[in-house]
Amino acid sequence: MGKPVTLIFDIGKTNKKLFLFDEDLSEISHEYIRFDEIPDEDGFLSEDLTSLVKWVKESANKVLQDPTYDVKAINFSTYGASMVHLDEQGELVTPFINYLKPFPEELSKDFFSKYGPEERFSVSTASPSMGMLNSGLQLYYLKYAKPEAFKKLHRSLHFPQYLSYLFTGEATTDFTSLGCHTGLWDFGQNKYADWLEKEGLVQFLTPIEESTKTTHIDINGKPIHVGIGVHDSSSALVPYIQANDEPFVLISTGTWSICMNIFNDKVLTAAELSADCLNFFSAKGISVKASRLFLGKHLSNQAKLLSEFFNIDYQTYKSVAWKKDFKSKRKSSKGLLFDHSVLHPERFGFANNPNQDLSVFGSYEDAYFHLIDELTDLQIASLKLAIGDTDIKRIFIDGGFSSNEVFVKMLANKLPAYKIYSTSFALGTALGAALLVNYRTITKEFLSKNYNVKKHSPSS
Repeated sequence: MGKPVTLIFDIGKTNKKLFLFDEDLSEISHEYIRFDEIPDEDGFLSEDLTSLVKWVKESANKVLQDPTYDVKAINFSTYGASMVHLDEQGELVTPFINYLKPFPEELSKDFFSKYGPEERFSVSTASPSMGMLNSGLQLYYLKYAKPEAFKKLHRSLHFPQYLSYLFTGEATTDFTSLGCHTGLWDFGQNKYADWLEKEGLVQFLTPIEESTKTTHIDINGKPIHVGIGVHDSSSALVPYIQANDEPFVLISTGTWSICMNIFNDKVLTAAELSADCLNFFSAKGISVKASRLFLGKHLSNQAKLLSEFFNIDYQTYKSVAWKKDFKSKRKSSKGLLFDHSVLHPERFGFANNPNQDLSVFGSYEDAYFHLIDELTDLQIASLKLAIGDTDIKRIFIDGGFSSNEVFVKMLANKLPAYKIYSTSFALGTALGAALLVNYRTITKEFLSKNYNVKKHSPSS
């Protein structure tokens, strides 16, 4: 008999990952892959779902047939704001919809003329109005913009539940996907939003389950627990909830940087929503205050501009070492030298610079330090929205930015009243998904031992 393992598929917007965890929930194997996006029927680039599904199935079969391993459980974490729309045979009625695809302006006006005003919709559903990023509006989009596809529609699954459905044939909805600024859920009334009922769309949605639900299947004579999947940001929160006995905020980083505070149960305000603060659901359906920045993607784009201007290898930004003698050229704390328009810095009171000039910097390193200086200021402004008036003293940084020394050190210096911790392994999301199908809890000692939790103190 092979080594007992849990198989996790962690599907990010950029990187697709496979992890194997042993019985102690230590990582023993991983695989990373990327797929080029492909144009949808309107020419907009989107996830190549066919290639992704092929890789997931083939990779799972490879592990299942490997005598080295005895797969006990499978689960999935994926990026949010995405749904898969199926006909009665389980086939797609439309290509996968990229959440960055523009929502038709006239359709948006039509929606809010019926179910607005916009602010009321956003407050009740804890969903800043963001077009396709409000993935529930995809149903409205299909009904009115893609009527031929809508005629075939039988059910709509959130992305994690679709991957689970491929293995189990069961159609479900988990709390974490439902609560990801979908526009589907009325947080005040604790039920599906009224607009869904009025449009006759509730029939296409599936039973809501806690993210710990599993389905028992048999593969080649072996019983396996298959989870229903989980939204990646909420999944990243699971290990920290289990391993901490005092309040904390998690900054889960990747394409998006999302600050999550399960200890802030205050009702969202219109002002918070306008600053991209919202509510998520935890795996058990508990409201989580969260604030977001499109930080990872923005840093990647800026790093490309720096590499081209200074003729430096693009990957250099990932290994720039910390130097404590940095002094900013900024003329004011709210004035910016870089163009951060995609982050909408004005919502935090910053003055954006749409005409950034890299020639003002003496070197690549100088420019990079200034860039991170500004990004950490924006990160802190976003973080404070999630913290609110809760008594938080501990901040964990998980994901890609946790290994960015300059970013973490600057945060620690700018937040001396907080204890700042990072993990050296970007595994929080996958570990959370594994915990959900293993029915066990972990301790802070487990995190320290297996994920090298490191405390960062301010440096002069």
